[in-house]
Amino acid sequence: MTSEQRSVDTALQVGGQDDDLEKWLDEELTAFNTAAADGAPTESLSVRATDTTGDLVGGLTAWTWGSLCSVDMLWVREDQRHAGWGSRLMRAAETEAARRGCTDMIVSTYSFQAPGFYPRLGYRERARIEGVPGGHEDVYFHKRLGPADA
Repeated sequence: MTSEQRSVDTALQVGGQDDDLEKWLDEELTAFNTAAADGAPTESLSVRATDTTGDLVGGLTAWTWGSLCSVDMLWVREDQRHAGWGSRLMRAAETEAARRGCTDMIVSTYSFQAPGFYPRLGYRERARIEGVPGGHEDVYFHKRLGPADA
């Protein structure tokens, strides 16, 4: 601690889900990150696939920040898996990310989920973190978006 920093009396609280805390942290970190990236805004991105009755077939959530797009969640309904929906959702996200000026996409998956899926879409494995319950790994992928993605 420098001589200019002063500690304040504080209390720590440990608990479960805290929506107010999550909102506060998101706002504060987004502002900090935006300033560090010369004003690049963080924007949500989603892709939704529905059938003719309006039921969800699959979806993807992500965010973009400057030249980066990060996929948070990708899911396809069990009866529609292996029908190409995952690829369509990812391609749509890549196209939108490129439209927003992104040059890079990142995503992680667990070793029991879909680590073989992303390399087929041109993603390269960048890291594996052991220690997921059940003896699994968290696998991280990266893809450079090219002109064809725009």
